[in-house]
Amino acid sequence: MASTTSKSYYWKGFRDGTPFIFVAIPFGTLFGVFATETGLTIIQTMAFTATVFAGAAQFAALQLLQDNTPTVIILASALAVNLRMAMYSASLTPYLGSAPLWQRAFAAYLIVDQSYACSIVRFEKEPLMTTPQRMAYFLGSVTPITPLWILATFLGAVLGTKIPESWALDFALPITFLAMIGPMLRTMPHVVTALVAITVSLLTVAVPYNLGLLIAGCVGMMAGAQAELWTLKKEATS
Repeated sequence: MASTTSKSYYWKGFRDGTPFIFVAIPFGTLFGVFATETGLTIIQTMAFTATVFAGAAQFAALQLLQDNTPTVIILASALAVNLRMAMYSASLTPYLGSAPLWQRAFAAYLIVDQSYACSIVRFEKEPLMTTPQRMAYFLGSVTPITPLWILATFLGAVLGTKIPESWALDFALPITFLAMIGPMLRTMPHVVTALVAITVSLLTVAVPYNLGLLIAGCVGMMAGAQAELWTLKKEATS
């Protein structure tokens, strides 16, 4: 019965993650095109996307590479952009931390914005899910995204500059984050975090190498944590 239930949650995750393929495909294709325009070969592009497997960090690194930025800055910036994965991992640990080590290692590789967004919303809605059910759901949510991301990257790398600019594939990035953020803005601390981060990112747009985003993320998290403490204190006294 347990395996059947876990299988059912896997397909629930698969269904919840499927809509993101309409963003992953153009986003991956755009990365492949951008990578070849930057000077990477198809093999280098595919090795990059398969090992890093983090779209925003990959784009940031390529943009800096195109601007002839020093290697140390490129690595530091990509790491800074990808620090949110550490936050995602910490957020998922209470739900998946008791899973076997090999499953946690596999899940760590597959943490992307979409799989995190789907999973954390589901886990919070259904707190009685078992660890195998949660892991099954998490893997299901990323299953439709991963192969299509890699395939789309390959197609983009092959097509290269042949894709017309009129297709405007760069719409994928903002739509992806809007689609993920919307369902998660369910409490005041979440809203405060988002608003503060947006405000600070606009104020720090002139900071070199996109480091303003890291500053905005840190300030937003601090504001959200403070709002959470204020909310808990208010509930305790009411």
